[in-house]
Amino acid sequence: MSDATIDQQRPSSARVWNYILGGKDNFEVDRTLAAQILDRFPEIAVLAREQRRFLGRAIGHLVHEAGVRQFLDIGTGLPTADNTHEIAQRLAPESRIVYVDNDPLVLVHARALLTSTPEGATDYIDANVEDPGRILAEAARTLDFSRPIALTMLGILGNVADYDQAREILRHLLGALPSGSYLVLSDGTDTSSSARSGHQAARDRGHPYNARSVAQVEGYFEGLTLLAPGVVPIPQWRPGTGEVPQAMDGRCGVALKP
Repeated sequence: MSDATIDQQRPSSARVWNYILGGKDNFEVDRTLAAQILDRFPEIAVLAREQRRFLGRAIGHLVHEAGVRQFLDIGTGLPTADNTHEIAQRLAPESRIVYVDNDPLVLVHARALLTSTPEGATDYIDANVEDPGRILAEAARTLDFSRPIALTMLGILGNVADYDQAREILRHLLGALPSGSYLVLSDGTDTSSSARSGHQAARDRGHPYNARSVAQVEGYFEGLTLLAPGVVPIPQWRPGTGEVPQAMDGRCGVALKP
């Protein structure tokens, strides 16, 4: 795939997030939007790093403590350090991971970087979160849907404008997973004026991210069994020994499908 297929005139969520995380896989249009968001919501840089750390803690728990060996990661973003397959396969080399994103630049990097251990497998699906049927059909090439799967959705449902539609997408995906599967989810919230201002900056540029209320994020876990400590600010989900996590916008949780 050549750069000609990559739209450099419109910002991309994956590339904006890459810039906020300190990456280099972005264009001027992404950097401009990221700078505007950071100016209004500087805490988002810390939030981005904390979300990656949450992913590491959650995957580590599910592999080491819950015995999960399959992961469906929707909204992959551009590969960075400690991607889902790296964390999982470091602990259990036989782990199987399917990534989903619809940014052409993510696809280019995925082909080059999302490799697998010989014992396990990784795959990449070029699909939109709003097409869960296609995601599930293509994921079945790599994942065994008769065995538990961890569905990871970090910051992705905010890209769905309508909350009820986001809930329906999640119900569709979880409905296909067997008992004993897990949901690992985080989403932006609108609990501070700086967060609301940052989200407005993105909306003004035609690239809206739909922050939810805390109650709405909690609603994503309806019908599931939340693991302690429940739905909490992202740094507060099982922090490491000696860490003093701060409260910030964004909520996360990990839950078991009974």
